[in-house]
Amino acid sequence: MTLADRTPPTPEEFVAYKSRFSNWGRWGAEDQFGTLNFITPEVRRAAAALVREGRSVSCANPLAVTPAARNPNPAQHFMRFGPTGSSDYLGVSYHGFVNTHIDALCHIWTGPWGEMYNGRPSSDVTSAGSRSNSVEQWRDGIVTRGVLYDVPRHRGTPYVELERPVHGWELADIASAEGIEPRPGDAVLVRSGAAPFFEAHPGFPHSSPPSTPGVHVSTLEFLYETSAALLGWDLQEAGGQSEYPARIGVHEVAIPYMGLPLLDNTDFERLAATCAELGRWEFQLVIAPLVVVGGTGSPVNPIAMF
Repeated sequence: MTLADRTPPTPEEFVAYKSRFSNWGRWGAEDQFGTLNFITPEVRRAAAALVREGRSVSCANPLAVTPAARNPNPAQHFMRFGPTGSSDYLGVSYHGFVNTHIDALCHIWTGPWGEMYNGRPSSDVTSAGSRSNSVEQWRDGIVTRGVLYDVPRHRGTPYVELERPVHGWELADIASAEGIEPRPGDAVLVRSGAAPFFEAHPGFPHSSPPSTPGVHVSTLEFLYETSAALLGWDLQEAGGQSEYPARIGVHEVAIPYMGLPLLDNTDFERLAATCAELGRWEFQLVIAPLVVVGGTGSPVNPIAMF
C-alpha cells in the first residue's frame, strides 16, 4: 500500500509499519525527542514569520470536572477563599478522551512489557516516574508550523462519519486544496469535528478503544513520508479498525516506533473558524508542557498564532 494507491493497509502491511516507519537510532542512541527533532531553528524561524495579524487562538478543551461516560476520572478543582483572596487545587488524570494533553514517548510501549521508543526498557517506568522518554525532556516548549487539516470543511459535512475515517491520502488532498506544501517539522492538526459530532450524538456510547469516528491507521504513512513533528486531533482514532492486530493502532506505531508525540482531545472549532476567516490554514503553534519529571505527558493549552 502507498499513498498513491489510496488503499488502506492490509493487516500484514500495518504490522510492517513498525519496522518501515521506525525512527530508532535515527537521531542517535540517546535521543528522547523523536520526530520533534524535525523542528530545527530554521523551522521555528519560518513559523514565527507566519505571525502577521497578531491573533492567538486556544486549541484546548476546559478541564473536565464533571463525571461522564467519556470522563470516568473527572479532574478535581477545589477552591479556598477568604476575606482578602483565593487559591485553588487542581488534580487531573489527563490521559483519556476528554482533557487536552500531549503524550510523552514513555506513554505507549511496543507490547506487553516491551520496549519504549529508541529501545529503552519499559522497566524505566516506575511508580515514581519514568527514567527516560518522559515529558520534561520537552521543557523548552514545542514551537513550529501548525497546519489545520479541516476534514469536514473539505468534505462539506458537519463532522467525520464513522463509516468514512480520515485516510492519509485525504490529508494530502486537503493540503493541495489549501495550497499547503507539507514540510518537515509540521504539527499536523486533524479536525474531525468533535464538537458537532457529540452535539448531534449526545448519548453516544463510550468505549475504550474509542468507537467514535476519526483518524485511520493509513495516516501513519503520510506522517512518516512528510516528516511530521507531531499529530494533533480532536476525535483521535477511528473506531471500526478491528481488522488490525492493535488496540489503538495509530498510538501503537506513532509513539513507540516513530517517536511521534500525539496531541489528544483538542478543540479545533475556533481555530477552524479563524482559518476560514483569514483564508489560510498555516500558523505558528506553541505548546508548553508542564515540567512533570518522569511524566507520561502533560495537560497543555496549545496556542495558534496568526
